[in-house]
Amino acid sequence: MTTDPEPHNQTGHNRLGRRDFLKRATGTAITAITAATATMAGAGLLLPSRSRAAAITSNPENTQMSQNAFVYTELQISAPFDQVPWKNINDTIKTQPGFLNKTWLSGLGNNSAGGIYAFDTIENAKKFVTGYFPAEARNFGVAQTTRVFDALATREASIDMNSVHYGARIDVKPAAFVYTEVQLHVLPFDNGPWRTFNPVLKQQPGLLSKTWLSGLHTGTVGGFYAFDSIENAKRFALDYFPTETRALDAAFYTRIFDATMTEAASRDMASPFYR
Repeated sequence: MTTDPEPHNQTGHNRLGRRDFLKRATGTAITAITAATATMAGAGLLLPSRSRAAAITSNPENTQMSQNAFVYTELQISAPFDQVPWKNINDTIKTQPGFLNKTWLSGLGNNSAGGIYAFDTIENAKKFVTGYFPAEARNFGVAQTTRVFDALATREASIDMNSVHYGARIDVKPAAFVYTEVQLHVLPFDNGPWRTFNPVLKQQPGLLSKTWLSGLHTGTVGGFYAFDSIENAKRFALDYFPTETRALDAAFYTRIFDATMTEAASRDMASPFYR
């Protein structure tokens, strides 16, 4: 598959700093950005290694078998994705210990920004969510959400769902992503009803791929889905998924993301959806 041209005005938003980004997005000036940036730079967070960045970018086939953790993030911002300074952020994230790949996320309807990441170890995933990412959110001046998931626990269930994180390839570029998490405690994950749910999930209109998620320590059950259209993603999240959680007698969390907005940024991060 060939890489599509990058969106127009890319050069312009590369120069958009975090302060200008938030002014444009929210109309509110964010104070102390310079001090926060200096602090992060002192910690080595904003000084990407060119060799490490090049290795990630030039190797889209990052070994899926070496992944042991997934990370989900979301920033409490509201801004069109073309205003997000993703190239600068990508260069920094590529230097984080154990980072393998990232799929960028842009919230449908609310323009939040986030991502689903793969890491080589749970230890490195925990360092990312306790060290780097909170500092990045602080630099933007916004609240944030992070989750760490055990990738080994869900390998078999995900492979059965054509998960691109475990080597599957999809012939259609995703138009939408859906993130789900159910307020259940299922440990070990294999004791859960994934064998019952997978055949039903495979029948959902437009579903291209699912990666099962098992919350580290919490045992929450969730998933990261790719759909061929926003309409099918909305049908799944609004109509089907609540019936599934009702059967489980559990509260749940869903998010829908516009995949077309983040393709270029995700390709730059070796996202397995664009191999």
